[in-house]
Amino acid sequence: MVLYLVQHGKNMPKDMDPQKGLSKEGLSEVKRIADVAAQYGVKVSKIYHSGKTRAEQTAKVFASSLNAESGIDQVDGMKPLDGVAAFAKKIDSVENIMLVGHLPFMEKLTSYLVAGTDEYPIFKFQNGGIVCLQKEPDASRWIIKWSLMPDIG
Repeated sequence: MVLYLVQHGKNMPKDMDPQKGLSKEGLSEVKRIADVAAQYGVKVSKIYHSGKTRAEQTAKVFASSLNAESGIDQVDGMKPLDGVAAFAKKIDSVENIMLVGHLPFMEKLTSYLVAGTDEYPIFKFQNGGIVCLQKEPDASRWIIKWSLMPDIG
């Protein structure tokens, strides 16, 4: 089983869009990353997002490119400042799922799943990028398998 963690794409400033939806650049970058992931054969059963507009829009782009079998859905507990420990216990380690959310939640969740604590960052996310975590059935911790980011510089 693998878990794909995605920080939403770049969004519009609040004064231009009160819902802070994706900017043109953000939409373009998310589409590019989603298409590259599809070319690599990434398979996703379900995509969950935080419910915020920018996360939902990002999830829709990934769902379209990756042909997510069970579509997308909003899930509670993924807001930027939500705690990660309780959320981590709800992660199903049987299906390949994608979570689309925000910082600092996504970075803290990665640290918690890999290192057992969210106190120390272990990965720097980028808007629209993917971090793939893998967990073997008998393992207690996840490992970072790969990442795909819009900018490598």
